[in-house]
Amino acid sequence: MNQTRTFLLIAWLAVAFLLFLEWNKGPVAQTPAENAPAAALPEPTAAVPDAGAIPDAAAVPATTALPSTPASGDAVPAATGQAAASAGLVRVRTDVLDLRVDLRGGNLVGAELLQYPVDKDEPARKVRLFDGDPSRFSVAQSGLVATVGNAPNHEAVFRPEGGRTDFQLADGQDRLEVPLLWTDPATGLSVRKTWVLERGSYAVTQREDVRNDGAAAWRGYGYQQLQRVPPVAQSKGFALTNPEAYSFTGAAWYSPAEKFEKRKYDDFADDGPLNLDVTGGWIALLQHHFLVAWVPSEAEPQRFSLATLGNGQPRYLVRSVGAPFEVAPGTTTTREATLWVGPKLQEQLQDVAPGLKLTLDYGIFTFLAQPMFDYVLEPLHDLTGNWGWAIILTVLIIKLVLYPLSAKQYQSFAKMRAIQPRIESLKERYGDDKQKFQMAMMELYKKEKINPIGGCLPILVTIPVFIALYWMLLESVEMRQAPWLGWIQNLTSPDPYFILPAINLVVMYLTQKMTPTPGMDPMQKKMMTAMPLVFGVMMAFFPSGLVLYWCTNGILGLAQQWVITKRHGTKPAPATVGK
Repeated sequence: MNQTRTFLLIAWLAVAFLLFLEWNKGPVAQTPAENAPAAALPEPTAAVPDAGAIPDAAAVPATTALPSTPASGDAVPAATGQAAASAGLVRVRTDVLDLRVDLRGGNLVGAELLQYPVDKDEPARKVRLFDGDPSRFSVAQSGLVATVGNAPNHEAVFRPEGGRTDFQLADGQDRLEVPLLWTDPATGLSVRKTWVLERGSYAVTQREDVRNDGAAAWRGYGYQQLQRVPPVAQSKGFALTNPEAYSFTGAAWYSPAEKFEKRKYDDFADDGPLNLDVTGGWIALLQHHFLVAWVPSEAEPQRFSLATLGNGQPRYLVRSVGAPFEVAPGTTTTREATLWVGPKLQEQLQDVAPGLKLTLDYGIFTFLAQPMFDYVLEPLHDLTGNWGWAIILTVLIIKLVLYPLSAKQYQSFAKMRAIQPRIESLKERYGDDKQKFQMAMMELYKKEKINPIGGCLPILVTIPVFIALYWMLLESVEMRQAPWLGWIQNLTSPDPYFILPAINLVVMYLTQKMTPTPGMDPMQKKMMTAMPLVFGVMMAFFPSGLVLYWCTNGILGLAQQWVITKRHGTKPAPATVGK
């Protein structure tokens, strides 16, 4: 492959695509008739209470009642409950998660991923997906709202059953339960909210057992919601080499009818309200490599909504409200929902809920990137145990698959290189008469049976493959901070010693020297000669995994081009042209 020309095309397409995404944001279309479940979702008559501040985020301003509730949006009093400004925290640790559960609402207000450091050079500082700090406020909340009677919403105070406030998964233990209890002696209603965690899993189950020991039936509904302040901007070089700058951050949701949909935080207000009736879906907040998602019971109808809260620093909220249910006197009703808090591990996400795997977005070339990861890269990693070698073997397989196209490309280059002295002779003969020179050159191509664009068309076919692999390398959390060998201990960061970029620069230069430039003026030739240096320097700032791919691809292409040039580059017999 002509490395320089290909990279020019790819760089141009990448910039054009990023501009297209930024300047052509369309609204998320909603069609109520198509989105409605088979059974219409009943309309509760009480509003879900406001998502108020939690103890660790006292500086976060309170807000008024949230619009777009399951009712018609009318302002009604918030549900009452045992609310308090502070209630204390419960710590829960497994082998992969370190969580903080607030007794106010039983909400998840802190979550660190123990196997994912923020920076490989600082292993003690872990990725944090929930945080009570006002500047990084992010929380998962849930609660009940009564239409008849009383209920604990996400501001009600629970108490740890048995008084225990520190839980840790012990050696040999595979399951951990954290029970919290809320009671209303006046009505006889009690709610046990239990967080259930399993070894090695980022899927946390929340179980609500609603017990009615009163004399009258209780009626109400449950809800789950995620909210956060705008994510803190990370500055890591210029945008093209920093995936944090253009990876999607915002809300996403899934329904069996509409499938996967998403909305950036900045578009929450501009794209209009969301009131979507769903059965068997989920809601989520996404960021690069990680997500948090509520997955309600598949059988319970839900209404999804989005909102921006607060008058100062905004808070973005995505909410799922379930259908009303009744608890008869002397009975218990159980509700369950799953909260995913962790990395975008594709295989595990698919097991949690249909469509949750789609939160890993490979862009417009997902149809190429997804099977490439599932059937090529991941099996090669299982075989080699190393993502670097898996990338190299993937490139080798791609080169073998595309060999017929690249062989034609290099054969065309070889023939053009063989007649290049004759083209230079024609150029000298016709001087400044470019029209006659072009006619004579095309006649020469015709006599020697050379297609001048034959070397360019195969490049266009390989560009989608490169872009798909580019997104796959940057978005797959499995390769985050993965080592290769020697000095490359993090495939998602630049080469610390610039060895791979230097190799790539040499390969691009040699490839450029072997590539014919018939009819090109001296200034253009100088520019083309300088291009390997320009892109070699640019590659120094790309993730080393991508540079490893590009180096491997370039070395194999250079070897292939050299062999084919030797085989097909014999100069044709002299021909009289232009006489």
